Amino acid sequence: MLIVSQNMTNYDVSLPPNTILRINLAWIDNLEKLRNILKSKSENHIFIDLPKNRTKPPNNRYTMDEIRPILESYSNIKYFALSNVDSAEYLAEYLDFVPKNIVIVPKIESYLGIKNIKEITEILGDEKVVMLDHDDLYSSMLKNKDDPKNFQVYLQQLSDFCDENNVTLLRTVGVMFADAEKRVSEYVK
Repeated sequence: MLIVSQNMTNYDVSLPPNTILRINLAWIDNLEKLRNILKSKSENHIFIDLPKNRTKPPNNRYTMDEIRPILESYSNIKYFALSNVDSAEYLAEYLDFVPKNIVIVPKIESYLGIKNIKEITEILGDEKVVMLDHDDLYSSMLKNKDDPKNFQVYLQQLSDFCDENNVTLLRTVGVMFADAEKRVSEYVK
């Protein structure tokens, strides 16, 4: 599975067939802009990423009541990620909001999420996918005064669990940088 930012399509970059476009709602100023992107990318499968409890900028916030009609209206949305999933209880709050044809993807961003991964994945549907945010995991460890040496241990624990339980583990592989980005206002409000 290859998931890239929808911003990649703004550049002269050839993407492999079946590339899934990720839309991080933190970067979407309003839901009309989201609808326009979904319409313009109707031929692509879409991975929506809803940041919950995000503190770093940009920090656009949307409720599930606002997002649900969009999830129900665009058949190209195939995945819906939810940030900061530390427990099955936290994730369960969102299960009724997401249509059954969309795969819910919990984002694991702390050791607590890794510790509770079995319970988290048990409430997912048939296609089990989790996303690891390496940077946020490490930041969480530092915030909680966890020994940085545990970082590799936690990654291995999560990877082993996913391998042993037929769970797809999405991980960051590189980042794109460009000098053409002009949206400074989305960083500073």
